[in-house]
Amino acid sequence: MKTKVTTRGQVSIPAEIRKKLHIETDTKLEWSIDGNEIRVIPVPKDSISAFRGRGKGLYTTQDLLKERMQERNLEDERDQRD
Repeated sequence: MKTKVTTRGQVSIPAEIRKKLHIETDTKLEWSIDGNEIRVIPVPKDSISAFRGRGKGLYTTQDLLKERMQERNLEDERDQRD
């Protein structure tokens, strides 16, 4: 898809892209330069909820509790030796 830059430096985002990426009125866009390419990234209105679930299954609460229990046991052993 191609678009044209206006004399004021504005660009229209094709409807197909807007729909696919949920770009609506007042959506903020992040612009970055990567070599000779321009990247345009839509910034979610609620960036916290956009990341919700991304780390699912990587480090669970159960893993944290198990790790903390192991640390506690090591601390207890050190205290008994001292």
